[in-house]
Amino acid sequence: MNELILTTYDWVPGMPRGYVRDLRVRWALEEAGLPYRVESTPFRDRQPAHFAHQPFGQVPWLTDGDLSIFESGAILLHLGERSEALMPADPVGRSEVKQWLFAALASVEAASQPWSFFKFAGDSEGSSMWKFFDGFLDARLKSMETMLAGQDWLVGNFSVADILMADVLRLVDRFEGLAEYPACRAYVARATVRPAFVKSHADQMAHFAAAD
Repeated sequence: MNELILTTYDWVPGMPRGYVRDLRVRWALEEAGLPYRVESTPFRDRQPAHFAHQPFGQVPWLTDGDLSIFESGAILLHLGERSEALMPADPVGRSEVKQWLFAALASVEAASQPWSFFKFAGDSEGSSMWKFFDGFLDARLKSMETMLAGQDWLVGNFSVADILMADVLRLVDRFEGLAEYPACRAYVARATVRPAFVKSHADQMAHFAAAD
């Protein structure tokens, strides 16, 4: 088995700590019990070698032997295909997990990310653009509330799709955006008490704190 190397920033400011997307990959690796190590790339002075792995100068990327994979969704899909702890082996179950993995990115995070930008900036009241994105996210959350009512996870057992969806919703919950969505809040709570999440979150916080 190839050595798995997760690369993230050496440091980030305080506000995004605990939410940088290497956390999604750490979480998946911990759930699957796959051995890995973490390497750093500079946050402040991004070099050509960084852009060679991640064309947008972001993180994370995962090195798996000769493979270098960027974008957290692509990395999670790769890891899901390596471990039945993250994605079932049967074709139907695998297909269902994959569609929810992409739904987390293309349907829910596509709505939550611009909404969260307004929240981070402290500029979330009054403007027509804020109202648009707030309504856009509200429609997605209503759908997720219906989906999650009465079930613990998206597809049967916990899967890589839940890692991604829960992490997307976790940021919304940070800004109290799930206050009217009890099933979504309960889903995030179930996911984030899992030992693999708790360890991954603590490891990320310690990683960035070490560079202060």
